[in-house]
Amino acid sequence: QVQLVESGGGLVQAGGSLRLSCAASGRTFSSYAMGWFRQAPGKEREFVAAISRGGGSTSYADSVKGRFTISRDNAKNTMYLQMNSLKPEDTAVYSCAGDLRRSSVMVTTAAADYDYWGQGTQVTVSS
Repeated sequence: QVQLVESGGGLVQAGGSLRLSCAASGRTFSSYAMGWFRQAPGKEREFVAAISRGGGSTSYADSVKGRFTISRDNAKNTMYLQMNSLKPEDTAVYSCAGDLRRSSVMVTTAAADYDYWGQGTQVTVSS
């Protein structure tokens, strides 16, 4: 079993920055790929970013490319999402997820491919 706990959400003005963290426990952190997803009110959950087991491969949604950076520290069992130049349309609940099945350098953007999920953290960007 894997437990994932997000933190770092909050209220920020447009153009500001936030850093989300996802703390993992229960299984060797470097044995699974990780991803961030978000869901805004009334909308479906959408992919934000993903990172491979060792951190060498990443993927981003077009909507966040160049503004968000995903990273992980396997020694601290923690994944991060640095969010810069935030926009009101980034407002959502952000959740981290763990993928046990991809090989060491692969990532996936499909929510159905992830095995474990955190509870989420709210990010609100005011205009």
